[in-house]
Amino acid sequence: MDQYIEDEFWNMFGGEGTYEDLLDVFERTGIELREEIDNKFSEFK
Repeated sequence: MDQYIEDEFWNMFGGEGTYEDLLDVFERTGIELREEIDNKFSEFK
């Protein structure tokens, strides 16, 4: 999916900057929960 479409889609619902805010939230959550996420994925090896 083209980033312009992604930006446009999320910003249409949440206002300007929503897409960037979502990316930031996902990044911070991933960093915070990295160990838990890694442990869960290791169950599938």
